[in-house]
This record gives sequence, structure tokens and C-alpha cells, in this order.
Amino acid sequence: MTRQERYRFVLDYFREKTPVVTTELQFGSAFQLLVATLLSAQCTDKRINQVTPALFSRFPTAQAMAEAEVEEVFGYIRSVSYPNAKAQHLVDMARMLVSNYGGEVPEAMSDLLKLPGVGRKTANVIQAVWFGKATMAVDTHVYRVSHRMGLVAKTDNTPLKVEQALMRNIPEADIPNAHHWLLLHGRYVCKSSKPLCGQCPFDALCPKRLEDSKL
Repeated sequence: MTRQERYRFVLDYFREKTPVVTTELQFGSAFQLLVATLLSAQCTDKRINQVTPALFSRFPTAQAMAEAEVEEVFGYIRSVSYPNAKAQHLVDMARMLVSNYGGEVPEAMSDLLKLPGVGRKTANVIQAVWFGKATMAVDTHVYRVSHRMGLVAKTDNTPLKVEQALMRNIPEADIPNAHHWLLLHGRYVCKSSKPLCGQCPFDALCPKRLEDSKL
């Protein structure tokens, strides 16, 4: 099976089974999506969704968080990974939103990447989920699944290279959904340490025994 045939099979399956899909993070505004996505780095969405209701109740807007002390924000997110760094990033990010963007989350990638704590993956999530743009966020799940399923080459050995390879091969209309399709497949089926191959709809065509798929 060629790589293009593999893409067609995988995309056809997801289009039929889960035509409507989005992030599992809970949020009520662009700012809250940005906060939740920033917090989700190296942490589960389930944990973030346990933390954010109280956080958003206290700091519902960028303006509210910009006025906070880092120590107070830390108190709300102490159970997530790297809480000290993330608390600092959240406060600095909120203050930059207020001072530079009128408290609103900017749409442009270049502006998003200027925000403290915001990397390319987070910026792509904001652009796809909130602004509806055809961007491909590559987290650990998307990176792993793309390699295991033979959607990218062995030489696509960085998140950016995987992003570029997926963008070249996935139709633009599918790209906003494709991030979630691959992410959720990696989270619940193609797991890192114990993939559930017996439950995988792609098991028959998965090149998991190939040298470059053991991730």
C-alpha cells in the first residue's frame, strides 16, 4: 500500500465515523482555550478540565488574570505538570494580551508566538479550534501515530517536519479535524506503551513491524 493509499483509507474512515470532532478541553472563550491549551502541555486534558473551572471562575478574562499575582494563579494549577513555570507564563501572557492586543487573543500566528508560553503547537490549536483555520498541531500523540501508521517518513523526525508532511498530504478541508482524529486515536487506541492493536481499525494496514514505526 502506498502512502497516498494509506492516507485515503485513514481519512475515509474518520470522515465516516467521526465527522464532527473537536478538542476535549473545556473552555468558554478564546482566552480560556488559550489558557487550557497552554496548561495541557505534558499533562492530560482530563486533569486540565478538573483544574480550569475554578481557575476560569476566578480569572474569566485576560484582564482579570493580568491583575493577578503569580502565586495566586499557582494555587489553582498546582496539580498540573510544571505549575511554577505555567503560572508565570499565564500571568505574563495575560498581561501581554492586555497591553498589546486589547485583552483579545490575536489571530495571526506571528502574534500568537510572541505570547509567553505559547509555542507552535498551542498556536496551531488556537488557530484551528477558535479561528477555524487549516492548521495542524503536532503533539506527542499526533507525532507517534503519524509515524506508527506510516503517514510520514522516518526522516520527518521533528514536530515541524511531521506538521509539514501532514499538511502536504491531507486535504485542506480535513486538516482542522485531522489533528483531533490522530490525537484521539493516539490517546485511546494507539497508546504509547500498550497500543490496543486488537481494537484498531487500521491494524491490517499498520506498518508497526517496520523499523521506523517503533515509537
